[in-house]
Amino acid sequence: MDAALLTVGNELLSGDTENTNATWLASELSARGVAVKRILVVPDESDVITGFVRSFSDSFDAVIVTGGLGQTPDDVTMESVARGFEQPLEPNELARTDIERTVAEFERHRPNLDIDVDIESEAALPAGARALINEPGLSPGCVIENVYVLPGIPEEMRAMFESIAAEFSGTIRRRTLYTTDPESMLIETLTDARDRFDVSIGCYPDNHAGHNRLQLTGTDDNELDSAVAWLRERVTIDTDRE
Repeated sequence: MDAALLTVGNELLSGDTENTNATWLASELSARGVAVKRILVVPDESDVITGFVRSFSDSFDAVIVTGGLGQTPDDVTMESVARGFEQPLEPNELARTDIERTVAEFERHRPNLDIDVDIESEAALPAGARALINEPGLSPGCVIENVYVLPGIPEEMRAMFESIAAEFSGTIRRRTLYTTDPESMLIETLTDARDRFDVSIGCYPDNHAGHNRLQLTGTDDNELDSAVAWLRERVTIDTDRE
């Protein structure tokens, strides 16, 4: 399985908010063997979101969209996704029931605060979509074909992803080595390893920690293990990280 991440929000593009959602999702997907092929940040602009939803849906096995759910003027993600699949927005019964429960719970705990929620609009999802309940929050997500729409608030996004995590799996496997050899001394060895074994090898320096991280990626466990064993005989392993 390969996947693309589409994170929505002007605040991400301006640097006002760190894009922790993309990092967290990429890590979770990679741990499940999924190959994350694209991570893209787009503004709160409907035409832009719709265009990338269409192209990513055609190009990848799964697309995860985060951000821009709700009823404020900049929350245009759900309608943009609906346009991408040429579907109208319509109230979803499961989403409506959960929103009503959430509002009632809020009112019980804060009876002096009058909240105004347009439940019908909040529960509107693309026709034919599967609703994803937002346990810690209000705005629901959804799944339509191979596109998963999740909230942008990290706590809500993570909880919703956990409810669908079992739907993501792949054959990508990883091994990690740490070496104290300088990067300039590793070029020939890593090139040779890449040519000998059916694996991808990345070298990521960490000058503060005083080592280089070698990331080996492939689909065959035996090939990965052979490459690791071969490298162990040729580079200086950082035993503090073993």
